[in-house]
Amino acid sequence: MSLSELSRSISGKVAIVTGAASGMGRATARLFADEGAKVAAIDINAEPLAEVVGEIAAAGCPVKGWTLDLADREAIASVFAEIADHFGGIDILINNAGLSRSAPIDDDNYEEAWEISLAVLLTAHTRTIRAALPHLRQAEHPRIVNIASTEGLGATRFGSPYTAAKTGVIGLTRSLAVELGAEGITVNCICPGPIHTGMTAAIPDEKKAEFARRRVALRRYAQPEEVAHGTLSLVLPAAGFITGVALPVDGGLT
Repeated sequence: MSLSELSRSISGKVAIVTGAASGMGRATARLFADEGAKVAAIDINAEPLAEVVGEIAAAGCPVKGWTLDLADREAIASVFAEIADHFGGIDILINNAGLSRSAPIDDDNYEEAWEISLAVLLTAHTRTIRAALPHLRQAEHPRIVNIASTEGLGATRFGSPYTAAKTGVIGLTRSLAVELGAEGITVNCICPGPIHTGMTAAIPDEKKAEFARRRVALRRYAQPEEVAHGTLSLVLPAAGFITGVALPVDGGLT
C-alpha cells in the first residue's frame, strides 16, 4: 500500500531529448529510458546519435533517433510532427542541445560567435517549444525543461555570446512558466556548473582540479548523469507545482 498519492514514474511518457548524442543529453536519454520513457533522441551528429540509440534499444527500451540541425526552423517542425506521429504524442521536452563559442567583443569572429550562440542556445528553444506545444497540450503531465548554465547566473571573460544566450534561456523559462501555467504545462531550467563533457574536455585535468578546489563546494566536476537526475526530478508527474525555476546543479559553485 502506498502512503503517497503523486507518481514519481515517467514510464510510458514520450520524452524528446535534444543534443542526445553526447554529454548531458546522452546521460539524460539513457536515464529516461531506464525510467521507462519512450525516448525521441535528437542530435545534429548522425553517427554518435546512432550509437546512443543503439545502446538504448539494446537495453530493450523504446527509442528512435532523428538527425536534426536546430538552426533549421522548418526541419524542427517536420521532425516534431514525425515524433508525435511515431510515439502517439509528446509529454516531455528537454532542450539540451548546445555549443560553446567564446570571443572578445572586439574580435573579428565575434559576430559569428554571437549569431550561432543565439541561434542554437536560445532561438532553437523557442522553435522546439512551439513545435511541441500542440502535443504537450494533450498530455496529462506536460513538462518542458531547458538546459541553461551557471553562466546565466554569472559570467566568464570573453564568453558574452554564451552568457547572453544562457541568460536568455532563464528569462524565456520564467516567462513561459507564467504564460503556460494556466494550462498545467510546467517550464523549468537546469543551470549546470562544471561538468565533464565534450565542452570541457580540452581543459587540462590540473586546471579542472584547481578550479574545483577554489570555486566548487564539493571540490570536483560533476558527471553528466548527475545533471540528468536533476532534470528527471523536474519532469516527474509529482513535480506539477514546480515551475519557473532555474535550478543550479553545480556542486555549490553559485
